[in-house]
Amino acid sequence: MKNKTSFLPQEGEAHPSRCPDNTAFKQQKLPAWKPQLTIASVLSSFFLIGAFCLAVGVCLILSANSVREIQIDYSDKCSDCSKLRENSSNWSKECHCSVNFTLKEDVLDDVFMYYGLQNFYQNHRRYVISRSDAQLLGRNVNIQKSYCAPFATYRNGTPMAPCGAIANSMFNDTIDLFYNLKSYAIQVPLLETGNSWWTDKNVKFRNPNSYNLSSAFAGTARPPYWQKPVYMLDKEDERNNGYLNDDFIIWMRVSAFATFRNLYRRVKRVGRFADGLPAGNYTFRISYNFPVTKFKGRKHVILSTVVWSGGSNPFLGIAYVVSGTAATLTGFVIAAIHLKLRKKKTYFQK
Repeated sequence: MKNKTSFLPQEGEAHPSRCPDNTAFKQQKLPAWKPQLTIASVLSSFFLIGAFCLAVGVCLILSANSVREIQIDYSDKCSDCSKLRENSSNWSKECHCSVNFTLKEDVLDDVFMYYGLQNFYQNHRRYVISRSDAQLLGRNVNIQKSYCAPFATYRNGTPMAPCGAIANSMFNDTIDLFYNLKSYAIQVPLLETGNSWWTDKNVKFRNPNSYNLSSAFAGTARPPYWQKPVYMLDKEDERNNGYLNDDFIIWMRVSAFATFRNLYRRVKRVGRFADGLPAGNYTFRISYNFPVTKFKGRKHVILSTVVWSGGSNPFLGIAYVVSGTAATLTGFVIAAIHLKLRKKKTYFQK
C-alpha cells in the first residue's frame, strides 16, 4: 500500500495551477455589447415604454368597455326551487322558474351565454386533485388508486364514471332563452357544441373504445349528484356524450377564484337572430338543479359579446395604464434629479 504522503506534492515539485486557461472564453474576453447608459438613453427608454404602455392600456380599456353584457342573478328569483334543492331527498323532483328581462338595443355580432357562480371555491387543494386523468382519457384504470375518493366507487364496489369531486359537483342547471313577441314566444337557437378548447376535446379527453357508449361504460355508475349517466348527457347529439361532452369538459377546467363564469352556449345566428339578438323582451326558462344556499353562493346567467381583446374584463388594460404611468413618472423623477445635480455641479465649478 502506498504511503498517504506520496499523493502530496514533494519538495521541489511544481504545484499544479488552478488558474483557467488563458483563452478569450475562459478569461471572459469575448466580444460583447456593453451599453453605455447616458441620461438621454435612460430617459428616452422610460418615456417610450411609458407612452407605449399607456397607448396599449387605453386601447384595451376602450375595447373592453365596448362589450355589450347583460348579467342576471337568478338565485332569489328562483327562491322556491332553491328551497326545494336544500333537501337532498328532492333531487329527483323537477323545478322550473322563469326570469324576464328587456334588451333596449340590439346586441349585434356573436352572443355568448355564460353561467356564473359566486362563493364556490374550486381552488381547494383536495378538490383540484379529485379526478382521474387516465380515466378521462378512456383508459381502463383502477380508480381506487387515484385521488377520486370518496367519489371513486359505491359501497358495492361499482366504480363511478367519471370519478372525483369535480365531476360529481358539475353544474347541471338547464337554461333556455326565449324571445317574447306580442302573442307568442320564439326559442332562441343555442349551440351546445364547439364551446370547449381544441386541446381539451382532442388531447385531454377521450371516450373508451367500444361500438357504442352504453357498452363502453358498462359496469360503471353515474356520480351520486348526477341525474343521468355520462353517456346520456346530450340526447340530441350522440357525439356530445361521454367524456367528450362540452359542458363536462368546460366544468372540469377548474377556476382559481371563488367567483367565476363558464361558457354555456352560443347564440346560433340563423333566421331572426342572424345579426345577433334584436331589442325586445326575453325570458330565461331555467330548470333549477344546482343548489347554492348551503355554501351561501349565488348564480348568474350572462349574455355577452366579445371583441378583439376578449371579454369585458378591463384588468389587462388597467395593468398597462398603471405600468405606463409608473414608467413615465419614473422618467420625470430621474430627469428632476439629473437637473438638480447638474445645477449643483455647475455651482461648485464656479
